[in-house]
Amino acid sequence: MTVEEYNKSIDQYSDNIYRFILKNIKNVHEAEDIVQDTFEKLWIRSSEVSFEKVKSYLFTSAYHTMIDKLRKNKRNTITDDFEPFNISHIDNYCDLNEMLNVALNRLPEIQRSVILLRDYEGYPYNEIAEITGLNESQVKVYIYRGRLALKNYIGKIETLI
Repeated sequence: MTVEEYNKSIDQYSDNIYRFILKNIKNVHEAEDIVQDTFEKLWIRSSEVSFEKVKSYLFTSAYHTMIDKLRKNKRNTITDDFEPFNISHIDNYCDLNEMLNVALNRLPEIQRSVILLRDYEGYPYNEIAEITGLNESQVKVYIYRGRLALKNYIGKIETLI
């Protein structure tokens, strides 16, 4: 990868990576550090990474850096156990975006990550599996469970509008 390609990858992907990490950890400074660490890793391995694969490399590296920081801070709550949400929306509340963010925050870390990669960033299942280190069927299960939890939390869309 050339310097121009490296700079182009920063321009193209830094905002997307930042949003993805920020949605997961909700700490602006930590998210900025993770993005910076990710691009530092890319710079160190620029001779090994082709420009065609840089997006996948960046998201994979950012995801693993985020997980490492979460484990280091003992805030990692990746579990397969899932309690359904018992809280529903407040009557006459119509800010769907804010409600969706609250619902996303209530999901287990792994479900939130795969949903954000799939629905916000548009990654296919196989690339999400590569980024997270899960197999494709696990990714599909986590996405299904997460979407079901979001649906149960939000309720009927007609009541929000």
